[in-house]
Amino acid sequence: MQSLTVEEAITSRKSVRAFTKEMVPKDTIAKLLNIASRAPSGTNTQPWKVYVLEGKVLEDLCTKVCDAYDSIAANPELAKEYQAGYTYYPTKWFSPYIDRRRENGWSLYGLLGITKGDKDKMHVQHRKNFQAFGAPVCLFFTIDKELGKGSMLDYGMFLQNLMVAARGEGLDTCPQAAWNDYSKIILPMIGAQDNEMLVCGMALGYVDKADIVNTFHTPRVSSEEFTTWLS
Repeated sequence: MQSLTVEEAITSRKSVRAFTKEMVPKDTIAKLLNIASRAPSGTNTQPWKVYVLEGKVLEDLCTKVCDAYDSIAANPELAKEYQAGYTYYPTKWFSPYIDRRRENGWSLYGLLGITKGDKDKMHVQHRKNFQAFGAPVCLFFTIDKELGKGSMLDYGMFLQNLMVAARGEGLDTCPQAAWNDYSKIILPMIGAQDNEMLVCGMALGYVDKADIVNTFHTPRVSSEEFTTWLS
């Protein structure tokens, strides 16, 4: 495989939503995590903790979370039993963020032939999150609950390092905050301690190029829209 430049690895990274069953060597995963660990962190606290799930352990976890997800669809009141450890999205959406969110969602659903109001198909597509989109590996990331917001910033840089390093090895990823609502199922299953909070999950593997979902590319605004130059 031809090596990617740093720029190519960054710009080719995207959230892949269908993977092949090809296994990822353990040595490769360890290499990626060691590369990712070079991310900066305030006073070198290195707040990340990683659980790598494969095989039957991953299958069992996916089954339990899918069952919980399906039960909520049948009885929405059950959603109260499943709460994330932290608030990822704003409690009240506003522009331009709600506009980008809607564009992203409906562009993806449109590609998959899912129309507004088709709750059954939406349910099926969202459920794939809890099957790790068919990836042979899913990583779960935790952080000590007592750490501050700055450590979450550090964590983001660690996660980005991991995803870019994966591209350099010909692999793809999908970072998934969707798992967070089911932390009360996930944390005991992975052996996390009481002081740990789930940050997110991440599917890792080889992209299924035949699946139309992987033709989806999210747009980005130009740097001119978010940059102010001062001199």
